[in-house]
Order: sequence, then C-alpha cells, then structure tokens
Amino acid sequence: MRFDVVDTRLEGPLLLQPSVFPDDRGFFVETYRANELAELGIADEFVQDNHSRSARGVLRGLHFQVGRGISKLVRCARGEIFDVAVDLRRGSPTFGEWEGFTLDDEHKRMLYIPIGFAHGFCVLSDIADVLYKQDGYYSDLERGVAWDDPDIGVQWPLGRDEVSLSQRDIDAPRLAEIADELPFRFGAG
Repeated sequence: MRFDVVDTRLEGPLLLQPSVFPDDRGFFVETYRANELAELGIADEFVQDNHSRSARGVLRGLHFQVGRGISKLVRCARGEIFDVAVDLRRGSPTFGEWEGFTLDDEHKRMLYIPIGFAHGFCVLSDIADVLYKQDGYYSDLERGVAWDDPDIGVQWPLGRDEVSLSQRDIDAPRLAEIADELPFRFGAG
C-alpha cells in the first residue's frame, strides 16, 4: 500500500501519509493512485485540480459547496499550512466540530475532506503552494462559514492580527445562521 491512514478524531476526513522514496537526488512520491485510494474508501471521481499560492498569514476558508457538495483531496507541495475540516452534517454527533492538521512539503501528508465538511487553511511558512483535487466543479454554489465563529472555536495557530483574509471570508456568516439551510445529513448517501 502506498498510503497509510493516520488516525483522526472526526469520522469522515482521512489524513494520508504517502510512501516517500528519497535519495541523494531528491525524492519520489505518488500523490494520487485511484485504485489504492478506493481501497481506503476514497472512490470519488475527481474532476478539477486547483493550485493556490499564498504568503504567510493568508487564511482561506472556511469554504464548502451546497447542492450535492464537493469532496477534496488536499496537499501542501511547498511550505507549511494548518488545514482544517469542520463537520457540517446535520445529525452528526460531531456537528460543528473541527479538526486541524499540519500539511507540509516535508512529510507530504494529504487530507481527504468528504462532502459535508467545510475546509480552510492558514499559511505558516513564508509561502505555500496548496494543491487539491475536487470531485465537482467550482461554481456559484460555494459558501462559507466564519473562520472565527466562536461556536466552532477553531484554534488557528496565528493570531487575529497576523492573518490576511478576503472580504468574502470576513463577511462569512456564523454556523448558527445557516445550520438549518445546510443540505448535508449524517449517514446519508
């Protein structure tokens, strides 16, 4: 198996440690192999790849897409980020709870975020390249929840005065304001 699963607290997201083959010239790592990921329960058909580059302190999220939703497979190819998943599945015993993971270019871990979770990250290094696959196309169905919602309580590693946010993320609603409108249900599908 080319991927080991690292324990997570929330049911759904999977933290994956790929096999890395270093030598004196550098390294080789497979970051996607459909048949082996399917054996781990990730059978999504990814249709879009995204690449973002951000400076230290940039915080993107917490984002999700309504409608059928979108799953993501996220990795940090350059630098270091603190990556967060928030459970938005109504009826889930962990609804509104979050879990965070360090993703970086040293350990090469990847985070699978299934449908029904919001996603966001904060850049900890001087610069970070984040690459992620989606099983749906980006559309105007993308929504957000406040990165600093006290009811969720994400413990970001950088302080409020150290983060840089888009206006859209600044204006995002609290989870309590949109909870009844969320299409995600625990145990559905």
